[in-house]
Amino acid sequence: MSDTNPDGTTPGQAGVPPVPPAPSAAPTAPPAYVPQAPQPPSYGAAPAYGSAPAPSYGTAPAYGPGAGYAPAPYGAYAPVKTNTLAVISMIASIVGFIWILPFIGSLGGVIMGHISLKQIATSGEKGRGMALAGLIVGYAGLALFVIGVIAFFAFFAFAASQGVRYSS
Repeated sequence: MSDTNPDGTTPGQAGVPPVPPAPSAAPTAPPAYVPQAPQPPSYGAAPAYGSAPAPSYGTAPAYGPGAGYAPAPYGAYAPVKTNTLAVISMIASIVGFIWILPFIGSLGGVIMGHISLKQIATSGEKGRGMALAGLIVGYAGLALFVIGVIAFFAFFAFAASQGVRYSS
């Protein structure tokens, strides 16, 4: 059984207020209020070279998602990438148009250009302009190669027919 009621009085003293404690020898004054100027928010000043920065809201993990957080959904923040075959198509077509391997480079550029256009249409990647450039330059290179081969054989056929006319 307890000696006090829930209101802090002892039994039999209903309505009698409790006795305050005796005052101390020297009364103390409450601490004086000193107003302080508002401080600007700290945005994380750069730490000294070689020292670790002080964490402001907890320490983030070095790698991986934070503890207790679900990872971001797939592709949520990933930038749209450029189709690799579109880049290779454009480069192969230009190399085939300018350099030593005109037929192989142009043919490779045309084939990879068609494949990359199909991939871009299904996956939503970037690089459609490069794939089209690879196709156009590749087809132009192939056309010039075919015209060159026809002109080459026509020249030798013409030269062979003229050689018979001037023989003795």
